Amino acid sequence: MCLATLGPIGVAALVYIVVVLGFVEGDAGHALAWPLLGALPFFVLGMWLLTVTRSRTAVLVALAATAMLVGSAYETFLERNIEVMSEPWFPLFNVIGLTADATTTSTLLVVFATFPSGVVERRWQRIAVVFLWTPMLVGPLTLITTPHVVMSPYIGISGEAIPNPFAVPWLEWAAPAVQLLVVQAWPALAIGLVVLGTRALFGTSAVRESTRVIALTVGAAMVAFMLWTFLPGLWIAELLVYASLIALPIAVVHGVFRYGAFEIAPGDRGRSVARSSNLLITVFYGIGVATPAIMLSGQLQVVPAVLVTALIAVALLPVRTWLQRWIHRRLFGDRERQFEMLSELGARLEEAGEARDLLTYLAEAVRDGLGASWVRIRLMSPDGALAASPVGAAGDAAGEPSLSADLVRVDEMLGRIDVGPRNHGDYIEAERMLLRTVAGQAAASVANVRLTAQLAEQLDELTASRERLVAAQDDERKRLERDLHDGIQQNVVAQIAALRLARNRLQRSELTPEELVELQDQARETLTDLRELAQGIHPSVLSDNGLVAAVESGVARFPIPLTVEADAAMRAERFPDDVETTAYYVVREALANTAKHAHATHASVALARSNGHLRIAITDDGRGIGTLEPAAATTGGLANIRDRVAALRGTLRVSAANPSGTTVLVDLPVHRAGAAAAEREADRVG
Repeated sequence: MCLATLGPIGVAALVYIVVVLGFVEGDAGHALAWPLLGALPFFVLGMWLLTVTRSRTAVLVALAATAMLVGSAYETFLERNIEVMSEPWFPLFNVIGLTADATTTSTLLVVFATFPSGVVERRWQRIAVVFLWTPMLVGPLTLITTPHVVMSPYIGISGEAIPNPFAVPWLEWAAPAVQLLVVQAWPALAIGLVVLGTRALFGTSAVRESTRVIALTVGAAMVAFMLWTFLPGLWIAELLVYASLIALPIAVVHGVFRYGAFEIAPGDRGRSVARSSNLLITVFYGIGVATPAIMLSGQLQVVPAVLVTALIAVALLPVRTWLQRWIHRRLFGDRERQFEMLSELGARLEEAGEARDLLTYLAEAVRDGLGASWVRIRLMSPDGALAASPVGAAGDAAGEPSLSADLVRVDEMLGRIDVGPRNHGDYIEAERMLLRTVAGQAAASVANVRLTAQLAEQLDELTASRERLVAAQDDERKRLERDLHDGIQQNVVAQIAALRLARNRLQRSELTPEELVELQDQARETLTDLRELAQGIHPSVLSDNGLVAAVESGVARFPIPLTVEADAAMRAERFPDDVETTAYYVVREALANTAKHAHATHASVALARSNGHLRIAITDDGRGIGTLEPAAATTGGLANIRDRVAALRGTLRVSAANPSGTTVLVDLPVHRAGAAAAEREADRVG
């Protein structure tokens, strides 16, 4: 609404001024300097702000710029139509010029005094800001208190000879006060400078930083205007005035980019400000090119003026290009360096083989691409928290980060990139987006490197497990050889010798029935030893009656009270041979560990089937061994259990029992194990 109203009014006033002074008269000289060099920069700034924000302060800037152009148009019209001053309605018409100048003064004072947020911090400052609006009363107050027309001092025409029929006689006593406090805007100007100066010098650190540039620019403009006022005709003073008027919008733009003035959010700066700023730079470039020709219009002919304008246009091109690049760097960062970083990062991520090498390079790339003081990258630890020490770092990674981005693969949190403060200035939204992009790109590579490392670790563990199984089989074979050699073999040799002796005695008719009975008993004992040996290799009760019965068969021989828990369905179910054999020996090994080391008073074995898995829990109330991850059980009986379980792709977990003791949890996949057994049997038969 404001843009649609103020824009056409300002454009119409500017077109009127340029047509009248530049084309109709053609010899206006310095008359075009104020509207083009003074009012136009503010007008372009105000219209630009209305396109990117709805801030109240932005409306004030647009209103001030429009009022400047309306005031210039009024002066241009009045100087060329001086006969209207004799019309009875002229005092009312004159209020337009007074109000336009007063609007410019009040709104700019409010904007600069409350820059960049539009609000002030202290109560007295808020009260003072209200008084900055007093110049707006100049039109109606002079109309009713002063018996003559009060003209704008910029017109150069006194209105004392023009009667004001609208003055109220009994209010004429207030005319001197109105002239001193309202017509002369110095009181409001002084109040505005005091508010801005106290905020820039004595405010909080954030307020001092955000008002420093605008305060210095406003101060320089005030000095330039004072020189222009007290040293009229001095060209250097006039040049400083117009330079300060151009510098003020530039200082405002700096506040937008650096401190978010006029409530322009970082995201809006990137989406809208970049497009509008190109127009703003183009206008400033045109103003800079035209300024010398306008300022020297009285001293230069047409051809020299054209040459000077062309030379200045060429000289200012690098400045225009630099300014556009600077704005784009402020909004989006150094795109060329960032694109180069992303392309190099992609290639290096593909080549990286070790997690530390990958993350170290990633940290260095992020630091260089963002201009950060330091970068550190931490990965998730097995307990689900971020590791204390970084895996990859660049710079002295100490202190709290200014930016962070998570390394996330699908729904898995892999780690985090922490970025320290920037070497120069603050991070912009584009750089924050770049960090998130890099984190997303690197997450897949980090996940692949971690997966490769895990697979290598699992392969090493599988190799070690197979070596342990082979060694255990060798030990078992040697034990069987020793038991056969030292036990059953010696018994058989003794029986053979006894049979030879009995044959000799039989030939001599000396053999007695009792000797045959003794030989029969020795053979029966040998048979018993053979059965016990076979029982140790594979118990017959396991083959005949199943897993639960085989586990229960050893309850009586276990040195401490033992309970076997299994429902009727579990007792009746049969599993593949490899599953039953593995489960049986896992239970035996775990109970052997309990008997040897736990100092327990009771133990239990719970067996259940659920969702295609055989689950076994061996629990005791002994002293306990703490909680172990599967990878921690690498020696002794636990290693044997783990190797047997891993052979069937099962899982093993050892944890503390409640309130004391140890629980060994075994999970064996039934279908997969059975399929594997069937495949092995088919291969064997084939």
